Amino acid sequence: MKTSWVVPVVALVVGAAGGYISGKSPASGGDSAAIENTAQRMRASTRSAGSSAGESAKKSHSGSSVGQIARMPGNSSRTQALLDFYAGLSPEQLAEEAAKLENLPMNERMMASFLLFGRWSEVDPTAAMAFSSTMGMAGGFVRPTILQSWASVDPVNAAKYFAANPREFAMMDMMDMMDMMDMMGGGRGPMGGQGASSIIASEWARQDPAAALAWADSLTAGKSAAMSAVVGEVAKTDPRKAAEMLGKMDPAERAEAYRSVAAQYGALDFNEAQTWIRSLPADEQAAALASAIGGLSNNDPTAAAKQVASMEAGEAKDRLISDVVEDLARKDPQAAADFVKEQDSEQAQRDAMRQLMPAMIGKNPIAALAFVDSYQPGPVRDSAAQSYVWSNNTGAPADLIKVAETITDEGDRNRTIGIAAMRWMREDPVSAKAYVEASTTLSDDAKKNIVEGRGMWGGRRGGRN
Repeated sequence: MKTSWVVPVVALVVGAAGGYISGKSPASGGDSAAIENTAQRMRASTRSAGSSAGESAKKSHSGSSVGQIARMPGNSSRTQALLDFYAGLSPEQLAEEAAKLENLPMNERMMASFLLFGRWSEVDPTAAMAFSSTMGMAGGFVRPTILQSWASVDPVNAAKYFAANPREFAMMDMMDMMDMMDMMGGGRGPMGGQGASSIIASEWARQDPAAALAWADSLTAGKSAAMSAVVGEVAKTDPRKAAEMLGKMDPAERAEAYRSVAAQYGALDFNEAQTWIRSLPADEQAAALASAIGGLSNNDPTAAAKQVASMEAGEAKDRLISDVVEDLARKDPQAAADFVKEQDSEQAQRDAMRQLMPAMIGKNPIAALAFVDSYQPGPVRDSAAQSYVWSNNTGAPADLIKVAETITDEGDRNRTIGIAAMRWMREDPVSAKAYVEASTTLSDDAKKNIVEGRGMWGGRRGGRN
């Protein structure tokens, strides 16, 4: 079975925000009639493919249900069966299945929701959107899936719907603004969220970059993010062409796009990326270089670590260090630890501990604790110790508490002791209760919550399925 909605939806389920589909359509010069004709041909082709898949699914899953599929052995088999099942349903049947989602346990409901709405949005996107508005908070989680799957086959009408119903996407656009703010410090860019205009622009750029850029340029709200999404998408396969496209943008709208292009350029050809970055406005070069090194780090974190030394001190460098540590630690935790030690910025060292410690503990917990103890008491050691305790799923809770007690910041110390104590309660409630009740660090409320199994902050275990 081959349907265009499978890849974007599954990618959303695991938390990815982009890179779902690669594809090319004949480039247009921006003529609206040509764009609409292209979109119509794409929709017709998709319906034909979907019809073939649906007929096959009806034959192989006649009489099946989501409940029956959930009882199949093998998670990958269940996912494939759900894909086939939803591919064989009509829009009306998909609506009926959507109404049944609340009956599923949460983990099954999430997967089924993303797959169902991914399919539904290709065959009847406006109905899928209307249904999402009846789902309360859950609707906000499936709406990006609907919009992206719609835009993957029909960006023209997805864009029209977005323009006519901007309030439906307000939360998504807020997330996009937060990501733009995060990018201001350099590094590799968005943390995962995408605004509605960026989603449409990315999908449209995979089909017709020129038309996508023209649409993005016509926007008022979200213009910068959308144009950056187009240019960034082109840069994944042709950073030189993406760099040329920057010339069509208003100089005031280029900052984010510079970083998008630099990240892809750095991953494909770092030397050429450096040459290009030197041609940028002086005040954009540091952030662009950080993005390029971040791109390089995806493929060669050792080389990226060496390039970090060439950067001037500042926020862009600090943020980049965490990215490089994360990549380097997957391959060589000790090399990543040595790299952290070399940094002059206390903030960079503190932030890097969250990326470093899980990898170090997985490789050698003894060496990880020795690394924590190699620091003098203070903020950096606090961050290392806290990350050590939170990341260590194999150490004895009583030993972890001893590490947590050495944290100098009172708030961090109390939270970290509480986390270790809760683990201890699950393993040895008698000993853990004795420790908690004798503690002079934990508050009375925290003690009560931990002993009663309600967590450090009083939250209840479990919940409604």
